[in-house]
Parts: sequence; structure tokens; C-alpha cells
Amino acid sequence: GQQYATMDETAARKERLKALKAQAQAAEQADGDQPETEKPILKFRNYHVQDAKHIDHQQVAPALPPKLEEPVIEKKPEEAAQEELLVNVAPKKANWDLKRDIQPRLDKLERRTQRAIVEIMQEEERARMQAEGGIQD
Repeated sequence: GQQYATMDETAARKERLKALKAQAQAAEQADGDQPETEKPILKFRNYHVQDAKHIDHQQVAPALPPKLEEPVIEKKPEEAAQEELLVNVAPKKANWDLKRDIQPRLDKLERRTQRAIVEIMQEEERARMQAEGGIQD
């Protein structure tokens, strides 16, 4: 019973496969009648072909960026004044508050430094005067 049914199905399947193969071969033969397409010509822009005898190629010129001219902008005097105002509104540096807070201490230190320099100069002057022959008033 069942073996015969499967044998019939197998035979039918083989027939269908043969028909598909025949169609594929017919399509290939139809395509084969047309002349064979030529090899594509390779275009190299950044690669220099070492073996030019065996490789058909076409050298492409390097791409050039478009040349752009700087636009000339004529400024009116009113606009120049406005632009200066915008520059004055620029944000302050990041450490402006530190400088503001420490400035009194720096001023005090600067005064002490100047006073110390003056004292050292006076001592050197006294030492030189004593070496020359005594203090002259």
C-alpha cells in the first residue's frame, strides 16, 4: 500500500526536477546566444597599478575640491561700533573671582616686599660706607 504511493510520489518529484533542470538549461542557452560581456574596466584614483600589462585599468585624475572665494563684507561705521560692544560683553575668565578675592592680600604682600627691598639696599649702602671709611652724615 504505502510503499507504492511513496514510489509514485518519488517518481513525480524526479520528473518535476528534470523539468526544472531543462528550463534552467534552456534559459542559459538563450542567454548564451548573446555575445559575452566584456570585462569591466577598473578605475583607480588612489592606487597605482604595478602590473599594467595584465590588468585593464583607467587612471582617474585626483578629485579637486571646488574653489571658493571668501565673501567680501562691507561694514558700516554703526555696525563696527555695535561689534565693539559685543566684544566688551564677552564672558570673564574662569578665575576672575579668585583674583578679586586675593587682590587685597597680594597688595599687602607687594608693599612688604618693596619695604624689605628698600631695607636691604640701605643695609648694603651702610656696609659700603663703613668699608670706605665710616659713616658720613
